[in-house]
Amino acid sequence: MSTLNRRYPDASVEVLDESFTKYRLPLASVEHLADGCRWSEGPVWFGDGRFLLWSDLPNSRIMKWEEETGAVSVFRKPSQNANGNTRDRQGRLVTCEHDARRVTRTEHDGAITVLMDGFEGKPLNSPNDVVVKSDGSVWFTDPQFGILGYYEGHRATPELPTNVYRFDPATRQASVVAGEVIAPNGLCFSPDEALLYVVESRSTPRHILAFDVTANGTALQNKRILIDAGPEGTPDGMRCDVDGNIWAGWGMGEAHDGVRIFNPAGRPIGHIHLPERCANLCFGGRWRNRLFMAASHSVYALYVNSQGAAGG
Repeated sequence: MSTLNRRYPDASVEVLDESFTKYRLPLASVEHLADGCRWSEGPVWFGDGRFLLWSDLPNSRIMKWEEETGAVSVFRKPSQNANGNTRDRQGRLVTCEHDARRVTRTEHDGAITVLMDGFEGKPLNSPNDVVVKSDGSVWFTDPQFGILGYYEGHRATPELPTNVYRFDPATRQASVVAGEVIAPNGLCFSPDEALLYVVESRSTPRHILAFDVTANGTALQNKRILIDAGPEGTPDGMRCDVDGNIWAGWGMGEAHDGVRIFNPAGRPIGHIHLPERCANLCFGGRWRNRLFMAASHSVYALYVNSQGAAGG
C-alpha cells in the first residue's frame, strides 16, 4: 500500500462548503490500494471476509483486495465483462454483466443464479449498476454501453429502451420503474429509501435525477433534476452516507477527476481529487467509514468522518 500524500491534512480532500469540514478527517490521506486494471468499476465491500471486490471491466474479471495483507488477486475470470456489484441483504454478491446482458447473484456456495436477462421477451441491453433495497428487491440500470462495441461486451442491436428496473427475487417479477432516462448509470437510495437517485449519463449536461419511492416501495414518481453537472461534470457511480449526502464518482479532466460530494439538497460541498477519473465507489471497513474508489486503472481508499448508508 502506498500513500499519495504524505502531509496532513491531505490537500486532495477539498472543502467546497463549510458543512463538509466535519466529514474530513485531518489525519487521513487518500491511499492507493491496487493498480493494473483497464477500467475499474463496481467496488463492493465484504466485511465478513475483510476484502473488497471490484470489476476490471474490459479485462472481464472481478478483482479482490484483502484488508489484512493488502494482497490483490483475481476473484473471477471471465466475469462476462462485469460492471456494477453490490450485496443483497443475505450477503450474496449481485452483479451486472455487460457481455451476458444479465444480472446475476452468486450464492454462498459459489453457484451463479441468473436473476434477470430480459424483459417482455427481449434481451436486456447491458446492465450497468445495481442496488438492493431492504425488502430484497433488486434495482438496476440498463444503458447500451456494453453492446456498442467489443471493449466492454459485444456489439448488438438494442431491443429495449434504456430503462431502470425493479426485480423481485421472491416472485421473479420485473417492472420498469423509470423510462425516458438518457443512458441511466449509477444509482442509490437515500438512507430512508424514500428517494432513488439515478445518474443520467448522456444528457447534455449530465444530471443526477431524484425520484420519490411510492408508499408501497415498488415504484417511482415525481422525476426531477437534483443536480446539474454542468458542461464538464461527469457523475458515474454513487452512494449515500447516513446523513443523506451523495458521494459520486467524477471525472473527465485533471481538475475534476475524483469524487464529488453533494448534500441532500444537491449542493456541492466537497471534492476528493484523484489522479484518475473515478467510476464508482462504496463504503466499507469495520465501521463503514472507509471510502473505496474505483478509478480507471486503480483503486483508492480514504477514511472519512461519516458512514455509508445501509445497503450500499
